[in-house]
Order: sequence, then structure tokens, then C-alpha cells
Amino acid sequence: MKQRLFGTDGLRGQGNIFPMTPEIALRLGLAAGQYFRNGSKRHRVVIGKDTRLSGYVFETALTSGLCANGMDVFLVGPMPTPAISFLTQNMRADLGVVISASHNPFMDNGIKFFDRSGFKLPDEVEDEISELVLNPDTQWDYPAAEEVGRAHRITDASGRYIVYLKNSFSQRLTLDGVKIVLDCAHGAAYGVAPKVLEELGAEVVRIGVKPDGLNINQKCGSLYPEVISSVVIEEKADIGIALDGDADRLIVCDENGRILDGDQIMALSALELLEKGTLPKNMLVSTVMSNMALELFMKDHGGTLLRTDVGDRYVVEAMRREGAMLGGEQSGHLIYMEHSTTGDGLLAALQLLRLMREKDRPLSELAGLLEPFPQILKNVHVKRKIPFDDAPEVQKAVRKVEEALKGKGRVLLRYSGTEAVCRVMVEGPESDKVELYAGDIVEACEKYLK
Repeated sequence: MKQRLFGTDGLRGQGNIFPMTPEIALRLGLAAGQYFRNGSKRHRVVIGKDTRLSGYVFETALTSGLCANGMDVFLVGPMPTPAISFLTQNMRADLGVVISASHNPFMDNGIKFFDRSGFKLPDEVEDEISELVLNPDTQWDYPAAEEVGRAHRITDASGRYIVYLKNSFSQRLTLDGVKIVLDCAHGAAYGVAPKVLEELGAEVVRIGVKPDGLNINQKCGSLYPEVISSVVIEEKADIGIALDGDADRLIVCDENGRILDGDQIMALSALELLEKGTLPKNMLVSTVMSNMALELFMKDHGGTLLRTDVGDRYVVEAMRREGAMLGGEQSGHLIYMEHSTTGDGLLAALQLLRLMREKDRPLSELAGLLEPFPQILKNVHVKRKIPFDDAPEVQKAVRKVEEALKGKGRVLLRYSGTEAVCRVMVEGPESDKVELYAGDIVEACEKYLK
């Protein structure tokens, strides 16, 4: 299987281990600068990061490469991934760069790019940049000495993003009287997220807002929604909001502590638009990981669910191609194309809060729209990502499970785009059998994919 430098969401890996080394980051800066530089005008790049300790390393290396190749760099510090998408457009920059490993632990880091319109780069562009980085014979087209780029620190970036988010919330409404438990995962949104909600009038109970470079995503955030669930009950709050390390994911819980994933949030938003007649083509876009219950829900309400490969950028590509306005992932990436070009956890939370305020009903009454089918997702660590067609015993295990499900469930086998992991997903009407079926496939994967 051909190895790509970039995965489903940029470059990612453990710090100081290939490909996440200072040398690769420097060459990536040089390559991006060379690829995007055109003509004689000054070129702008916005760089943001999350709160990982290694962010300093990669911020410096990328800046060096970009400046060396004639790009002016604007450093905004710790900011959510969607904020960089917005700021790249807002500042009329040619490129946006995010240094983050999203929901991964602190020892990992990553690099991803946005184009001048705020969209993630397509595979073919990433591959061209990869070739420049990995080819030892690449000749860098350095500009003249007087055309080398400059680096600037931008101090008002968070204010710009806060205003943008507040403008996505109805001017007629406030959050006065709403009590929110907010978990920022000690990540990129620790500063802006509480301010947005408080400036709209909410009372905010803060969790995960004390980053130290090592505690990002540590037993908190969207991967641990049970944290907000317990605090919501304890604090008698109206809603719990959990973000991940770069704040492009959202998981919530209602006032009773019931956790809602991306599928359930999408169902709520899709129903509102279907009832208003404002969902183009009556279409919702999600990935192969979304629960069958979401597909049936859309069908029952006169809509359709278009599935894509895993990764919010593939969802966005399909949305642009189809003219869709709503899409996302079960994991909590939610895209409201009217407002944003990428998944934005804070913006999605504001859309949910707007709906609660407009209907003047608690989230528990609004959100009981679909009961997900039992679904098991297990990870198998692998040394090599062998094509599944070359692993007949694994295919045999999958076919056996599919036959047992008799068309009333699904099996999905895929490799992670960011880790050396095979993901096994089994879905069906009975949870105990789903667990058993998943175990059988995992056993085959562990035996034949190692």
C-alpha cells in the first residue's frame, strides 16, 4: 500500500519521530511556500496551534521554511482549528496552517493546511507538496534576500473569532439564564470558548481550561463525555458541551446527563431544516461511520443521507459538490456550510443553543429523535496496512458476520488515516451479538494483519 505523508486530516504522528520531526516541518514550510508563492505580491500565511508542548518546535520550524521561501507569517498562538480557517479568509491570506493532533494525546502532533477560501487541501495538492518534502533532490526556488518573508505576532485574533461566532447566533436571542458546563479539553479553545458563551449571557461552569502543554485531552473533552454528564447533573445545568483538543469536534449532553453524539446532533439540525424546507435536496452528508439509525431517520422524514469516506474534509468535498448545507461525522465534526467551511465545535454548539432558545424547550425534549443501533468500534494495532483483499482470512471472518446479520446490520473495516490502527466496526439490532461478532473479526485481524 503506497504510503502518503498526509493522512485523512493532515500530517500526524509522535513528536520527534518521523514524520513529525523538525526537519520535515522545515521542509514542509519550504514546500508549501514554494507551491503557493506566485507572482511578485507579498504572500500571507496564518499559523495557529493547540496547547501541546511540541507546538513551539513545529511553529518555529514551519515559520523558518515559509519565511525562507518568501511568505509573510502571521502567528496567532493557541486557537481552534476552525478559527484558522476563518482567519485565513478574514485576513486575505494565501494559506492557513494548524499545528495540532486534534484528539490525540500530548506526545503526538500534526500539521494541516487550509487554502485561501478556508477549505482543507485536496489529496492531489497534498501529494504534490509531499513530493517536494520527501524528494531529497528537490531544488528550492529561494527568493532574493530582500524578498524573504517576515513573521508577525497577531494579538487580536481571538477577538476576531469571537465576534464571528457571535454573529452566527441570532441577534434576537441571548443565553441569559442558561447554565452551561463547558469542557475545553485543556486545548485550543480554553480561552475563546468560555468568552463566547459568557458574552452571550450564559453562566459557564469551566472544565479543562488550564493547559500545561502535557494535559491536552487527558481524561477530558469530547473523548470523555461522561465528565460533562456528571457535572451537568451535579450543577443542575441546562447542557454540557465537550470539545476536543483543537475544538473542531462537539459532543453534548442534555440536562439529564444523556450524551448525544454527532449523529444525534445532526438529526436535530436536519429535522429543523427539513421542517423549514431549507435543506437543499433534503440531503444530509455524513460518513460510512454514521449509525444506520440516522439513515433511516432521514428516509422517514423525506430526506436522504449521502455517505462519504471517513474524514470531515471528505464530507465537505461532497457537500460542495452536491450543494449541501449540513454535514458531519458521528465523532462530532459538524459542518454548517452557511457559516463555516470546516467542522467547528463551538459554532455547532451555538446552533444547538439557538434551537433550544427559539423553541423554548430543554434539550432532552428536542433530542430524542433517533435511538442508535448498537454499534461496536474496536481498534487493532498493526505494523503494516495490508490491503484487506490480500488478507483472505479476515475477509472470511467479515463475510461470516455479514451472513449472520442477514442484512439487519453493517460491518466496516478500515485503516486509520492518522495512526497504525485497523478499525473494526460492527452494527446490528442486538448489542450482545454485535460485541461477539466484533470480537471474531478483531481476532482474525490480530492474527493475520500483524
